[in-house]
Amino acid sequence: MRKFWRSLFFTACMSCIGFTVFTPSASAQTPIKLNYSVFFPASHIHSVLAVEWGKELEKRTNGRVKVDVLPGGTLTPADKCYDGVEKGISDLGMSVFAYTRGKFPLTEVIDLPLGIRSGLAATRLINDYYRTFKPKELDGVKVMFLHAHGPGLLHSKTAVNKLEDLKGMKVRCTGLATKIVTALGGTPVAMPMGETYDALSRGVVDASMAPQESLNTWNWGEVVKFTTEDFGASYSTGMFVVMNKERWNSLPPDIQKTIEKLNEEWIEKSGKGWDDIDKAGREATLKLGNKIISLSKEENERWAKTVRPLLDDYVNNMKSKGLPGDQVLKFAMDRLKSLR
Repeated sequence: MRKFWRSLFFTACMSCIGFTVFTPSASAQTPIKLNYSVFFPASHIHSVLAVEWGKELEKRTNGRVKVDVLPGGTLTPADKCYDGVEKGISDLGMSVFAYTRGKFPLTEVIDLPLGIRSGLAATRLINDYYRTFKPKELDGVKVMFLHAHGPGLLHSKTAVNKLEDLKGMKVRCTGLATKIVTALGGTPVAMPMGETYDALSRGVVDASMAPQESLNTWNWGEVVKFTTEDFGASYSTGMFVVMNKERWNSLPPDIQKTIEKLNEEWIEKSGKGWDDIDKAGREATLKLGNKIISLSKEENERWAKTVRPLLDDYVNNMKSKGLPGDQVLKFAMDRLKSLR
């Protein structure tokens, strides 16, 4: 009888051990799933980087988190992406601040003609700005990180060596760049990127404002002959990667910590990514026999002086809203000097 109970006890113990060892945990059975709405097409470097971010998060959490990236604005259109995150339509989202102009007034500083010279500098600047000022206009979400493209320059069918060459020229542009074109003496023509190639080809516009990557990714190098490096008036465009606040707060602390570390790494990757595609655009246009015009120091200063009123307008506009635009602009201009 004693042997019977010993045998039964042994069998019960082994069953418990087997259950402990071989039964998967609940977290392993049901990983945390996050959807990520990205407005860029799947082939764009920042859609690729978004996918890599998700895969790296899955790896570092041992499969506890899985990220489904939905590119091309298929989940939420570019101009609805931020609101989509705030309302919980998507867990994460990447898009452009300027697509909902007026919603992020203080952050528009990054879109001003500050004399941006690289995507990495612009990306570091916008993140430094966010950390320093913590703008309330972004309180509705958990900010992952921000990024911004390389210098927005002038790409034209005829040479622009000085301000006078731009007078009356029809220049395709969007957002704040329309004010830049007007200040420089050109005639702004509002137009999305997708329509620009044909417009340049048919002579509807004479030039366009954009970073150099457009010469390759949008094939503008085929329909323009010159790029003017007008760094005195060069601008960028701020972009966001944000997460729904409730979703963020629901994550375990260790996963939040992993994401925070990953975000810091992706700031650098994103900035360098912009510079990589700018470099590819530059190489592509030169290969086609096009010319890149570098303005002299004196001419660059003329362009900078000409667009200076736009910076003053920003400060005055922020003052009317009770926002520290003067402090933000000074910070951005001072910080940018150390980032060049």
